[in-house]
This record gives sequence, structure tokens and C-alpha cells, in this order.
Amino acid sequence: MMVVSTYIGIYYNVVICIAFYYFFSSMTHVLPWAYCNNPWNTPDCAGVLDATNLTNGSRPASLPSNLSHLLNHTFQRTSPSEEYWRLYVLKLSDDIGNLGEVRLPLLGCLGVSWVVVFLCLIRGVKSSGKVVYFTATFPYVVLTILFVRGVTLEGAFAGIMYYLTPQWDKILEAKVWGDAASQIFYSLGCAWGGLITMASYNKFHNNCYRDSVIISITNCATSVYAGFVIFSILGFMANHLGVDVSRVADHGPGLAFVAYPEALTLLPISPLWSLLFFFMLILLGLGTQFCLLETLVTAIVDEVGNEWILQKKTYVTLGVAVAGFLLGIPLTSQAGIYWLLLMDNYAASFSLVVISCIMCVSIMYIYGHRNYFQDIQMMLGFTPPVFFQICWRFVSPAIIFRLKNATKPSRDWGPALLEHRTGRYAPTIAPSPEDGLEVQPLHPDKAQIPIMGSNGSSHLQDSRI
Repeated sequence: MMVVSTYIGIYYNVVICIAFYYFFSSMTHVLPWAYCNNPWNTPDCAGVLDATNLTNGSRPASLPSNLSHLLNHTFQRTSPSEEYWRLYVLKLSDDIGNLGEVRLPLLGCLGVSWVVVFLCLIRGVKSSGKVVYFTATFPYVVLTILFVRGVTLEGAFAGIMYYLTPQWDKILEAKVWGDAASQIFYSLGCAWGGLITMASYNKFHNNCYRDSVIISITNCATSVYAGFVIFSILGFMANHLGVDVSRVADHGPGLAFVAYPEALTLLPISPLWSLLFFFMLILLGLGTQFCLLETLVTAIVDEVGNEWILQKKTYVTLGVAVAGFLLGIPLTSQAGIYWLLLMDNYAASFSLVVISCIMCVSIMYIYGHRNYFQDIQMMLGFTPPVFFQICWRFVSPAIIFRLKNATKPSRDWGPALLEHRTGRYAPTIAPSPEDGLEVQPLHPDKAQIPIMGSNGSSHLQDSRI
């Protein structure tokens, strides 16, 4: 769990630094991603405020004979917010292996975010606990302001109905259940180690059962409430563009840094709403980052355990912050977002579910469920309800194990598909009717490789797999 918290903490602060960058960029009269008249914009840019929302257009083209004419050209519209995100903020490279240059503005914001985290944790939970009162409550104020503004916009109802309408055809897909499990573990902080770390500072007889119920209900209610805020604005944006809500809804970083910022440009006094939105993202991110960093610092201090390190805990916090900043520098490069998504998808999502399954099995069957229930009774004064006992012993491990097997990669798994191969990997993969994948040689003249036999003779071996 400590490894997972460390891993997440490295890239999570990069997300916060991008939010800082957008927050600082919003301190203008006109948002920089509102129009297509910026140096980084391409001819395909068509902003909703530029009156250039076209699907078919014409461009001047030069021929070798120095004659010019209008060439009919069909292109896919790209929004100014998307080009601002890809071409200016990230300066995105075409390949995960092409790191390119470090984006100095992002590097500076990364330093700012780590300094803020360190200052808030300089005295451990004593200082972070006071800061969390603000970081945990003020986002609700911002959400309420955005919600009131969003539901008063034209088209907001369509966005909310899209949000509330289930897609029943997806209910039998194992990936949907796997994503749902990963999301609930991620949002609740299960298997991160942060809950155990923070709970270690409570009184011995603290009613953690009551706390867990309150946290679970509050977490789910907040997620649902935030969905109303997001989709009311997206519904307004879809109504303004005259398209379906599904066309503007995005996921991952695209929602927070492309779709929603573009929707904010349509509002009056858009820089104000942008400042509020990204300030909320920063506060939410910092609250999570405090927990991640405190988990690692507490683990180091408890593991060493001597009097010197207990007195110098501030230096441990500083060392962890500096190390996190240095390890996050590659993620601010032009290919950094590729690595960030790779780390998030493969190390910080379903791994939490697996760790939780191991915890259930270890505590219930190795430590012993009777011993565990007696410990709970000693701390709380009562044994846990029968429902939780059954879930911990049988239901939860069985469901998690089933999800793990149901979400195994197959031959038609996303990254294995030809359309998902880019850059230098594109020509090396081709579909095979027999094995699903066939690796083509990079150099045709090296398609056959000489293999030395045990008697010194050689023969040619086909390099295809």
C-alpha cells in the first residue's frame, strides 16, 4: 500500500500542477482557449465563439506551377480548448518514447504544488488537519455556485437527463464492473494506506464504524452531486453547438482540461468561472495529496523508529517532497501525459482492488476472523454486524476475484489493436488470422536471422512471431 501511495503521489501532483497552470492562465480578461486566433492554433481550429464551426471548408493551395486555387477540403473540427491543451500546454509529442523537452511552465507549477504540499505537512497531521478543514469544505461552496449557474442555462436539463439515463446494454460487460470497482476504491482511498495512516492518530476507542458509514455515504453523494454540476454545463454546451451531449462528454483529463474549459468560455465573465473551477480542482487534489504524502512519511518514520528521526520528521517530509518533485519532472515533458496515463491505468486503478482482496483473505483466513472481530469489539464495544462479517469473509473476496478473471486482456484488447499503435510502433503490428498478432520485422532485409547449431552449422530462422 505504501508503494501504491508513493506511485500515485508522484503523478497525482502533476495533475495538480496542470490545474495550477490553468488557474494562473485564467487570470485574464479573455480565456486563452476561447478563440482560434492564437499562434499555436491550426487551420482546423473552429471555436464556438469564432463563428467558424464548419465541417467543410476551403483553403488556398499552391501548385508547383505557382497557380493557386481554392481546394475543397474536408477536415475534422478541433476546438480551441483542445488545441490549447495539446499544442500549447503539453506541446504533445507523437510518441511515448519521444520525451521531447521539459515544459518549463509546467515544471514551475509542479514546484509550486510540491511547495504547497510541504508547507501544509510541515508539522504532520497537526498542520494538515487544519488545512483540510478548508480544502474539504470549500469545494462544496464552489460546486454549489457552479450548480446554481449550470441549471439556469439553456440545455442543462438535457445534460442532466443524459447523466441520469443508464445504458442497460453495458450492464453485462465485465469492464464496466471492473471500472466501477476501481473508481469506488480510488475515490474512497481503500488499499492506499492513507486511511490506516490517518486512523492511527485517532483515539483507541474512536468509533471507526460510524466514520466509515459517514465517509462512504458522503463520498457517493458528492460524486452524484458533482455529476449534476458537470453535465448541466455540458448540456448547455451541447445545446449551443446543436449536437448531442455524448458528442461533448469526455473522460479522463479531456473532461477537466478540454471539454469543461471550453464550456466555461460560453458563460458570461468566463474567467471568473474558470478561476472557481480550477481552484476547486486544486483544493480537491491537495486534500488527496496530503494523505498520500503523509502515508509515505509516516511509514518511513515508523519503520526507522529511532528518536532522532521522530524529532526530525520535518526533514523527512522535505526529502520526500524533493524526491517527488524530481521523479515528476519526466511527466512534465512533451510525452509526460502518456506516461501519466500509463501509470494511472496500470498501477493505480485495479491494483487497489487486488490489494483489497489480499487484505480480506489475509485478515479473515490467516489472522483469523474471530481474532479480528474480538479486536473490533475491544475497540468499539460491539462486534460488527453480520452483514459485514459475511461480506468480509465470502462476498467481497469472491466478487473481486471474479472481476479480476473477467477483466483479463484478450487478443482484441485495446492496446493490441492496430488503430491504437502510433509512431514507430505502427508499422510493426499487423493482424494475423491465426495468432491474433503478427510482429513484422522493422527491416525486411533482416527478416531471416542466422541461428548457430550445436555442431557449428548455421541455418536461417524466420524472425516473424
